[in-house]
Amino acid sequence: MKDASKAKRIQRMKRAARTRAKIFGTQKRPRLAVFISNKHIYAQLINDEKGNTLTSASDLELKEKAPKTKKAVLVGQLIAKKANEQDVKEAIFSKGGYKYHGALKAVAEGAREGGLKF
Repeated sequence: MKDASKAKRIQRMKRAARTRAKIFGTQKRPRLAVFISNKHIYAQLINDEKGNTLTSASDLELKEKAPKTKKAVLVGQLIAKKANEQDVKEAIFSKGGYKYHGALKAVAEGAREGGLKF
């Protein structure tokens, strides 16, 4: 059983590396990186020129209990709000080896609702 989950993780990391080779975030247009674990959802705005994180958001900051996709929308809106506070209007979306489906898609839609363009 552990071998199958390890293989899936390795495949996801390979897909992420292929995607990351083409995506590069700047100060003006940072990379919006999303990580989804079994329990939580995390999003970061990353400046790859300097190699630092501008801001981050996760469902751990939220106080309400909700389904995962609802939490994902709220995380997207939260990261967009934090980006607007730092005068970031645009970002490059990095899906991190995941399919653009479910919670990942909900984060993207929440960020768009919050005013972030990508």
